[in-house]
Amino acid sequence: MTTGRGGVSAVGRARRRARGPERGLAPGPAPWLSRGPATVALAIGLVVSVAGCGGTGGVESIEPFLDDTLPPGSSGALVAGRGDTVDVCRGWGEPDEGTGERAGCDTVFDIMSMTKQFTAAAVVRLGQDGLLDVGDPLAEHLPGVPADKQGVTIEHLLTHTSGLLDTLGPDDDPLTRDAFLREALGSELLSEPGTTYLYSNVGYSLLTAVVEEVSGQDYEAYLAEHLFEPAGMTSTGYVLPDWSEVHVAVEHDAAGRPQGTPLDHPWADDGPYWNLRGNGGLLSTPRDMFRWHVALRGDTVLADDARRKLFEPRVREEPDETYYAYGWVADDRDDPQILWHNGGNGRAYGEIGRDPAGDVFVFWVANRAAGDGWDLGESGTDLTSGLFERLSAG
Repeated sequence: MTTGRGGVSAVGRARRRARGPERGLAPGPAPWLSRGPATVALAIGLVVSVAGCGGTGGVESIEPFLDDTLPPGSSGALVAGRGDTVDVCRGWGEPDEGTGERAGCDTVFDIMSMTKQFTAAAVVRLGQDGLLDVGDPLAEHLPGVPADKQGVTIEHLLTHTSGLLDTLGPDDDPLTRDAFLREALGSELLSEPGTTYLYSNVGYSLLTAVVEEVSGQDYEAYLAEHLFEPAGMTSTGYVLPDWSEVHVAVEHDAAGRPQGTPLDHPWADDGPYWNLRGNGGLLSTPRDMFRWHVALRGDTVLADDARRKLFEPRVREEPDETYYAYGWVADDRDDPQILWHNGGNGRAYGEIGRDPAGDVFVFWVANRAAGDGWDLGESGTDLTSGLFERLSAG
């Protein structure tokens, strides 16, 4: 299994810069959209408000917009809303071969590199609880860090400025935790720590090991106890949820051939191998991702100060004009209008976006992401930005 990363490109800048073999698409430059009004409703119940037909703007135009924008032959699911209220949560496209089920709000998808926001939130939560500081050297929390990496800090890993390479190999290489740490810590740095933005999946898997060392828990168990359960997320994880009770989406290649579900690809008994763990591969549903958004609007999982740290734009993603926060991308450092990320694996593709106040939220993922003459990895920004425009218009 491979995983992509990066973020939604700006309105009118739909093409993204690729980074690595089948690793998805990277952030695009330029600012996005102004934030929309908040609408307060039930936080966890996901009450869907009217999103009817007609109109040229606002929530009432969402369904006609989706009909016009989603490519024939694609399939997936999305959720979009304002404040704590869902305005639309539904699937689209043809049923999965073999199951006959259509994707919907409770369908399980690989969220790919959107996983990074959860790893970052776990690190920030550990900081909130006084168990680490993002300024700590990596060597303070992991054994065996060599001399050339003594200057690498937790924040360098969070912001892709550690100087570490992107990946050690394919996601489904059967790399154990010990083997991963040995190879990652023994790899050659590409730049001096803290000097250069270089997107690194390796860095986020090292953060995963840090979460385990500091918390004394398995990575997924820590996320489940401190992030997912408080947020009311019942269908998010690697192996802890009972996936046999839900519909897991079958992914497809560009020719439309089924490639199995994410669970059909090689994993260890406790989750993906370490080229993927913590930097991608988490499974979730649109409903759960909205619950995550609602939790980030308050102090359910993170206090105000910790949440500000998570979202603060910090490092410019040169040569782009965007900035990396902790597991999120921002369009502008001084006045971010939108925070976002994307993910792709050569079969599926998705995007997430929210404004800093949490007034507008969009998440979608396609399990048929490309076809004859269309590719949501290239045109998906039109879907995300169009939903933001309509939600912001009210």
